[in-house]
Amino acid sequence: MNFQGQTALIVGASCGFGRGVAESLVARGMTVTAVARTREDLEDLARKTSARIIVADATDEQAVERILSETKPNLLVLSAGTTLDLRPLHEHTWETFSRTSEVDTKLTFLWVRATLQADQGPEHVVVFGSGAALFGSPLDGGYAAAKKMNTFIAEYAMGVASRAKRSIRFNCLIPPMSPHTEFGAAAARAYAQMVSQTFDDFVKQLPSPPSPADIGAAAVALHRHPEESNQVSYRVSADGLAPVHA
Repeated sequence: MNFQGQTALIVGASCGFGRGVAESLVARGMTVTAVARTREDLEDLARKTSARIIVADATDEQAVERILSETKPNLLVLSAGTTLDLRPLHEHTWETFSRTSEVDTKLTFLWVRATLQADQGPEHVVVFGSGAALFGSPLDGGYAAAKKMNTFIAEYAMGVASRAKRSIRFNCLIPPMSPHTEFGAAAARAYAQMVSQTFDDFVKQLPSPPSPADIGAAAVALHRHPEESNQVSYRVSADGLAPVHA
């Protein structure tokens, strides 16, 4: 089954997991619009795929409403986020500690709220959590809490849609730390140093870390088989999807 005739909006598609999702969907015939702040990376994606691009700040409330109204996607994927500020708890300020909530959680809230408020919005929304939300993130400030809140937002939204008898599905993908992206490799280097290990020794212990292509395949599977995706949250690794039961 391909997705010809369907459209997707990928927020945070310029690199990492979001780019993997965009590439996977384009390869299966979906018309993809990619949103990010970095024009150079978006233009590289556009050159290598048929993706359309929009340069925008995903936390800009007016941009959120405008882009959703203009694109009216079947599928919305929210993979954008801020860079990590890797330092132990006592070296954070409240501003650095709460940065992930002000970006990752805020953008998830804004796009999900806009979806629920729209008369004609996405039929399927995929947000990103993190394995840090399950196990903690001692060098990442409030990252774990912010990603856990993303999981809650997806669950709350699913409840709102269900009670309103609207056919919108919400899923949350929960990947572990992965050295296969620049973001994940930076985290792995910091945590390896914290436990006095080499980078290579540390990443050998990570359980089946997914590549961007693995994340893309997971998003495809969730969208392709709605009847099998009866949980909101799914852990995702190189081995595939595993439901997280409430």
